[in-house]
Amino acid sequence: MSDLLYVNGGNPLKGTITVRGAKNFVSKAMVASVLGETPSELRNVPQIRDVNVVTGLLELHGVRVDSDPVAGTLRLDPRDVESAHVADIDAHAGSSRIPILFCGPLLHRLGEAFIPDLGGCHIGDRPINYHLDILRQFGAVVDKREQGIHIRAPRGLHGTKVELPYPSVGATEQLLLTAVRADGVTELSNAAIEPEIMDLIAVLQKMGAVISVDTDRVIRVEGVDRLVGFRHTALADRIEAASWASAALATAGDVYVKGATQPEMMTFLNTFRKVGGEFEVDDEGIRFYHPGGDLNAIVLETDVHPGFMTDWQQPLVVALTQAKGLSIVHETVYENRFGFTDALRGMGATIQVYKECLGGRPCRFGQRNFHHSAVISGPTPLAAAEIEVPDLRGGFSHLIAALTAKGTSTVRGISLIDRGYEHFQEKLSALGAEVGRD
Repeated sequence: MSDLLYVNGGNPLKGTITVRGAKNFVSKAMVASVLGETPSELRNVPQIRDVNVVTGLLELHGVRVDSDPVAGTLRLDPRDVESAHVADIDAHAGSSRIPILFCGPLLHRLGEAFIPDLGGCHIGDRPINYHLDILRQFGAVVDKREQGIHIRAPRGLHGTKVELPYPSVGATEQLLLTAVRADGVTELSNAAIEPEIMDLIAVLQKMGAVISVDTDRVIRVEGVDRLVGFRHTALADRIEAASWASAALATAGDVYVKGATQPEMMTFLNTFRKVGGEFEVDDEGIRFYHPGGDLNAIVLETDVHPGFMTDWQQPLVVALTQAKGLSIVHETVYENRFGFTDALRGMGATIQVYKECLGGRPCRFGQRNFHHSAVISGPTPLAAAEIEVPDLRGGFSHLIAALTAKGTSTVRGISLIDRGYEHFQEKLSALGAEVGRD
């Protein structure tokens, strides 16, 4: 299928679509299944490329994966886990950053793990040093080789105390997946506490883990000798839901997102309302719509949970190009997340990026040479253009911009969006968008 999408924009999105389980949780729960001695079942699984990548990695390591994509269920049987060939793992290297999270489970099951070079979206510095340092603190021996990183645990893994310099989601996941079967007690300070982390903790607790989360971002894990499989329904993808909400706002539309849930989205919903959007919550999902009239400019700062999620920022920025006045967005999570605004400026948006911390408190990027604040002046009509998708969330934002613009845009690199948005082209069509591939 062509990696190019034609979008004839300028019409409001209206209709109903469904979101399933969170990309940022489902893949981690799949990895967690390796820790169990019996099979696991995961429900509400979306059909996205990241799930396919992790499925391939699991199968390389001897895990039997039975999938029912229509029902959204996975059955994962890890009883025959084995080492995979370096070349086979390396074939997946550019597809995902998930391989680093296999380390803890594989060290517990096999005593060793091999991690190839890591891929993912190029939105800023995502060092794996946090991960490797954590593994070393548990007692792992890390050997960096030409093809990747070989990790062993000749004396087993032992509980430790870790304090993160920043509440990294990936580092917190690494610690959880390693600590649950390590000998002794592990304590993590300054942990990430995103809803996807809490759902992973729920899965591990179902497997037999002993994990407590304190109000001061401290997670304590008492290692156990044995874990079993789990049965779990994944929480909804709050990023995808917010992306469709922003698309409804930018196009003056009305989109009902079945499967979206309020508790994980409260911070987004508050901001959505401040901008001038309206929403209605019921037992099946959330309706997002533009009520008419002018949208409001806002001052916004991204932050770790329970703050405004960085992955919500890019889609909302497109909607802010249609708001009246000057909006300020200060990005504090990833230092290089405003590269996507180049394409928006090419479509007629008035956006300036700055190295200073604008509109909020100073952040860790304030003394470094990164454009991490943006000022958006609106409303500005957007014109159709030829667009190259830079990364997953930026790519969906460009898609929203193309839907908002009058005329036919050409969006290249559309397969990147498949990583995290299930059947997005079919959903666009269901909302009345005029889109097509060659």
